[in-house]
Amino acid sequence: MQFLLMVVMLGVVGSLAIRLGRSLDWISTILAWAAAIFLLARPRKVGRPAKRHSREAPWMFPIAVVAVMAACFSATLFWSDLHPALSAGLQQLASKGAETASRLAGSTAAPSSEDLTFSCHVTEVHDGDTFRCADGARVRLHAVAARELDGTCSPGHPCPAASATSARAALDHLAGGQTIQCLRTGKSYDRVTAICWTSSGREINCAMVRSGTTLLWDNFNRQSEICRGF
Repeated sequence: MQFLLMVVMLGVVGSLAIRLGRSLDWISTILAWAAAIFLLARPRKVGRPAKRHSREAPWMFPIAVVAVMAACFSATLFWSDLHPALSAGLQQLASKGAETASRLAGSTAAPSSEDLTFSCHVTEVHDGDTFRCADGARVRLHAVAARELDGTCSPGHPCPAASATSARAALDHLAGGQTIQCLRTGKSYDRVTAICWTSSGREINCAMVRSGTTLLWDNFNRQSEICRGF
């Protein structure tokens, strides 16, 4: 009885599909699902529990078959309408993804040397390794360590024997009031770290270390070496 009911339902749905001009390829899928449900819902004659199961199975089987057939038939009816919209949506999503990936790749690309160089007209020398430019930017000499203005050295920092006053005077003599060229190497708090040169081409970082008023900071010098060509 259950098998006959399944065949009748398939015949009705197949006839509707033919009248509506839809493809019949999906019927094989429905047959596979219906066969699986038929085998699972079929009563098992093993003792009393199977007898109780056989009473419930006739009600479960038609409902399950109808649900599967209705879902597959609805998908067949509406697939041709949904397919163009779905394809367009996927293409749009892929396009946006490619655009985002390209933008992110561009933002993480290494900057060119032109983007890292800048001019600075030194208006104030703060101490032996930091000065201020006319545009307000604060620059710290890369890989150079000087004493603080109060004469102390921060924990973990190289600590030169020369005083803070002598280091400040040496830097002011090299760069104070001059327009210098700098190569950005990073940031330190609110300051730009850089290697800088005077208008005559003298490297200020190297000159400060060689003056004896500051020390070379090896950890940062390994990242970007100063005193090149000397």
